[in-house]
Amino acid sequence: MFKNLFKKHQKNQYGWFGNYSSWAELSRETDGYDADVILERTKNAILKVKNGEAVYERDSVVFDKKEYPFPLITFLLHSATLNKKPLHVIDFGGSLGSTYYQVKEFLTPEICGSWNVVEQSHYVECGKSHFEDGVLKFYESMDACLKEKTVDLVILSGSVQYLEKPHDFLQKLAEYNFQFLLFDRTAFHYGEKDRLTLQKVPPEIYPASYPSWFFNQTNFLSHFSSQYQMVAEFASYVKGEENTLIDGIQSGYDKGFYLINLSKHA
Repeated sequence: MFKNLFKKHQKNQYGWFGNYSSWAELSRETDGYDADVILERTKNAILKVKNGEAVYERDSVVFDKKEYPFPLITFLLHSATLNKKPLHVIDFGGSLGSTYYQVKEFLTPEICGSWNVVEQSHYVECGKSHFEDGVLKFYESMDACLKEKTVDLVILSGSVQYLEKPHDFLQKLAEYNFQFLLFDRTAFHYGEKDRLTLQKVPPEIYPASYPSWFFNQTNFLSHFSSQYQMVAEFASYVKGEENTLIDGIQSGYDKGFYLINLSKHA
């Protein structure tokens, strides 16, 4: 998140720092991703997009020119073609529908049957109050969504690195046996083991800090190697996220992957 916006802060206290051994210890030093200021700024930014006052929002910041995540759009369309019917999508950690509004013009009835954001409870409450429509829905868990519809594709954009136990989550994600998985803006580094860092956000975005993982790519993908085919891998569409400084040293990068379930698309 925000890597391009951190560029001007490289010489001061904002960015990614440290190599922590304990999520609990680090959490005591941070504000956490559930801070009210994050939700409030995100809500206000996406309302501007919804109401036509801005064309695009990313990480609570509004823009007057939209940047399209073309790999994500491409694989959405490809998945719908293979599916031979409209996709039901889970957008895990999808905020208040940031990606939905970013690609909404491509989500024709033939492509997308529903776009279901899975988020923290206060985001879900806000989403239901201000953003739900005939396509966009909000749930507190994937299981809650799956009770109501059969999901074809899961999008995970810039979200897995903010989970306390990401590998437990990834293992469970594989067990759901979804047809398509689409990772985007996921943080990796060149070390042999995952690295837990402290992320400090510049105050002009919002005043916050929280734990943030950088994964070993091989270990990350090992959860899906026996079950899914790697169709494509791609760099982040956000300029600057292809290289990340940790403790001032270029050692991280954001990347995406598109996976197809072999048992369902032999």
